[in-house]
Amino acid sequence: MAEITASAVKALREKTGAGMMECKNALNEASGNEEQAIEILRKRGLATAKKKEGRIAAEGAVGSYIHMGGKVGVLVEINCETDFVARSDEFQQLVKDIAMHVAAAEPRYVSREDVPSGALDKEREIARAQAKNDPKNANKPDQVIDRIVEGRLNKFYEETVLLDQPFIKDTTGKTVGELVTEKVAKTGEKITIRRFTRYKMGEGIEKRADDFSNEVAALAGQ
Repeated sequence: MAEITASAVKALREKTGAGMMECKNALNEASGNEEQAIEILRKRGLATAKKKEGRIAAEGAVGSYIHMGGKVGVLVEINCETDFVARSDEFQQLVKDIAMHVAAAEPRYVSREDVPSGALDKEREIARAQAKNDPKNANKPDQVIDRIVEGRLNKFYEETVLLDQPFIKDTTGKTVGELVTEKVAKTGEKITIRRFTRYKMGEGIEKRADDFSNEVAALAGQ
């Protein structure tokens, strides 16, 4: 069987709009033949999301999730094209799942495009400094350092960007973005996660720090 490279998976994803895992599985099934892989994805209804990107999604729902006895709360807005789909069980379950995921995974941005350029530049600077200071990378050419930096930036995206995060209810490595792509294929409509807000009880409030020695002294009756 032909080796399935990351670049081949990426190219297929760009052409079809299907998820990374779906593209990889299709290429494996097609022994690396891209045209056959596209046909496999089309038969499964997974090669249609890209065609819907230009359509307007102005319907949808705002969902919420409360966790830990009210200690963490999430609001999320997910859009689709029609009220019919917005009211469907499939879509409503997606809204609930995304809200739960945000509560658990603590993303900071919806997509890579939402990451401020300043924040990305800082992460790139830190990643480059770490790579160059690692003794294992001594005397390695700049091209190798660049690949290491990009790998660390991808890890940053996976940790902070909602669409890049592994979906918490899936054990195969499927990302939230791939989950949304699957729902696009099933509903036949464009679906987008527009925004979310995550609240954590007491976050940002400076908590009072008691003087431990005074507390001990008080308990000892001094």
